[in-house]
Amino acid sequence: MPGDRTLRLQHGNRIEALCVLGTHISTDVYGAAPAGAVSFGVKHTEGVRVEVVCRGQAEVRSAPSSGTQWPLEEGTVLRFSMSQASTKVNDNKVTVSFYAEGGQPINQAGVFLTGIGISLDVDADRDGVVEKNNPNKASWTWGPEGHGAILLVSCDKEKPFTPASDCNDERVFSKEDLLDMSRMVLRTEGPQHLPRGYEIILYIPVSDADKVGVFYVQNPFFRQRYIHVLGRRKLYHTVQYTSGAAELDFFVEGLRFPDDTFPGLVSIHVSLLETPAEGIPHTPIFTDTVVFRVAPWIMTPNTLAPVNVFVCSMKDNYLFIKEIKNLVNKAGCELKVCFGYINRGDRWMQDEIEFGYTHAPHKSFPVVLDSPQDGGLEQFPIKELLGPDFGYVTREPLFEAITSLDSFGNLEVSPPVTVAGKEYPLGRILIGSSFPISAGRRMTRVVRDFLYAQQVQAPVELYSDWLSVGHVNEFVTFVPTSDAKRFRMLMASPAACYKLFREKQKEGQGEATMFKGYSGTDTKRVTINKVLSNNILVQQNQYVQCCIDWNRDILKKELGLMEEDIIDLPALFKLDKQGKAMPYFPNMVTMIVLAKDLGIPKPFGPMVGGECCLERWTRSLLEPLGLHCRFLEDVASYHGRLGEVRCGTNVQRRPFAFKWWHVTP
Repeated sequence: MPGDRTLRLQHGNRIEALCVLGTHISTDVYGAAPAGAVSFGVKHTEGVRVEVVCRGQAEVRSAPSSGTQWPLEEGTVLRFSMSQASTKVNDNKVTVSFYAEGGQPINQAGVFLTGIGISLDVDADRDGVVEKNNPNKASWTWGPEGHGAILLVSCDKEKPFTPASDCNDERVFSKEDLLDMSRMVLRTEGPQHLPRGYEIILYIPVSDADKVGVFYVQNPFFRQRYIHVLGRRKLYHTVQYTSGAAELDFFVEGLRFPDDTFPGLVSIHVSLLETPAEGIPHTPIFTDTVVFRVAPWIMTPNTLAPVNVFVCSMKDNYLFIKEIKNLVNKAGCELKVCFGYINRGDRWMQDEIEFGYTHAPHKSFPVVLDSPQDGGLEQFPIKELLGPDFGYVTREPLFEAITSLDSFGNLEVSPPVTVAGKEYPLGRILIGSSFPISAGRRMTRVVRDFLYAQQVQAPVELYSDWLSVGHVNEFVTFVPTSDAKRFRMLMASPAACYKLFREKQKEGQGEATMFKGYSGTDTKRVTINKVLSNNILVQQNQYVQCCIDWNRDILKKELGLMEEDIIDLPALFKLDKQGKAMPYFPNMVTMIVLAKDLGIPKPFGPMVGGECCLERWTRSLLEPLGLHCRFLEDVASYHGRLGEVRCGTNVQRRPFAFKWWHVTP
């Protein structure tokens, strides 16, 4: 709320003024007095409260309606206010009488007052109700005890015939559009009409014009029309005043998610303007403000329940899809197959998109983030996902070169963690990058800035440029558990693989053969003994283990993990001609997690006792945690093209029950 408003009295005249309920009007009595005046008295109608503030006195003394004279001293101020709206214009007044020595009246000054109530209101306490004049409506704070209204970005598309998402359109076609928006109410109370020379305007700063849109419902009871009144090219809107007590409903939408140049806060103002005469510009005499924060885009970790699993149909993955369908049915979710006319030969579903959601007290809906790394699946999120209550957002660089690290296999999120007493109830985003002192590949800045700007899942940058593809999901993932920790972090580990192979060699299984039934191009007989005696492979994997351990230390620090929270899955890598690592056998860490059911790339490890020793070892690590391992053959469809099960699938999950505004970034 604003402070006192100053009004200048003139002796010998009576002026007219509007008094907004809840505010004070201050006037300098000494400056308005005629020559020779030494005291003054005040008379006022019952609807006005008048206080006398004398210079040098801390207390404020209420002035009676008549009979008392006050000494006229420099700095003496009258403050008056009204608690009830007027029913007629100028139906209240204050009269100041000035007196000479001996009490002789000299002159008078007066003001006719019209009381009017104006309040711009939002759901500042986040309970779904737009309460009147919440004292916290003009600010925004985080945490369980925080306050401030919330906006959703209208990034879905309610009508299929519209060319773009709703936030790119200044039209509202139905009530469904309004359900995404936050309600804002302008409450007014007063006489049948405003006095001449006054008007009420709603406006936004120029800096917020591309971030917020406001609609007004015209004719709310018959033949409704939804009028776009603020946003983009429209910076202000003149409000039609309604007599008596009135509530005007407005609906507010976000147009942009937070980003590096936009912290997420927008403000909307209502001002009462006056002009002394026709042709003279208006000046504001009262302003009320509300503040919204645009809801962030939130990623969902593997520990949340799956809803839909997406996979591309290719000429060579019929059997893989069949296996995935069985896994999906067991997990109780739904399989969505993207056929050739949409995927256009692109099988890497995980690289193209990342599923997330956005959430406000009044609504939540899924939002897909589209990678700037476009392949044949470029149109899939727009044509197949964007729709009613399913949003779409993308970030593409203008000048930066796009690399493999811009694919969303390089984008992960941890389950909720606590680090040195600080809680991350929505987890932390993990992105792969180059070694800190190298000029290698990094995720493009516009995407990284977007992820950091959401604030609620503070990103952690890892070192993934040592990999040929360069994705974090090649060496780390998370699985849910039912114990106190609620999850385990799985990491690819050449050290664990060599340890297992040496144990099998000591048991006399050194000639156990790998890659039986493997449909890859390399058909040479590979045994445990050959792997262990291949010094070049050993050295390459020592290097790989150092790279993974670098990330392990970062993850332990940034996610607050202990060694017992980490499970090492056997893995081997080999270096290509550029010195980048690629899996030696299908990488089990790059799995699909559907609650307790895991779809793990079949590793084709050494066969010991008729069973793959890598599969057996992995089961022994994961099944005691209540997880179910299903090994899927992905060699022909994915592994041979430097991908695995996770790379060729994508999972839409249920959102967190936790309210993101309770986070303290």
